[in-house]
Amino acid sequence: MSKISGAESHIMEALWTKGPLTAEELVQSVGPAQEWGEATVKTLINRLLKKKALKSERSGGRALYQALVTREEYVTGESQGLLDRLFGGQLAPLVAHYAQHRALSPAEVTRLKKLIAELDGDGE
Repeated sequence: MSKISGAESHIMEALWTKGPLTAEELVQSVGPAQEWGEATVKTLINRLLKKKALKSERSGGRALYQALVTREEYVTGESQGLLDRLFGGQLAPLVAHYAQHRALSPAEVTRLKKLIAELDGDGE
């Protein structure tokens, strides 16, 4: 499957959140916040259909669009792409970057320590 663009991800988020929707429902759901009209939303739907990220089924004479890619699959792909592009595919430099440039809350530090302990096999 081809990469889902930022604009296309808004269509996908609506489908992941609300389930199958018609084009009109997608226009109503996504259009106003993005200042998109019907033509833009339908163009994005068609791109996602070509990428096999969506499927279309007829129901009551109308097309219902449903995500074929799960949100988890999308997030995994995007996350891996970020790691590969900016940090050579390695997680530790990403965490170090955020720790140096953004204050971690005590809860985040605790959560990271717990995750590391679990990965080491010590957190059981």
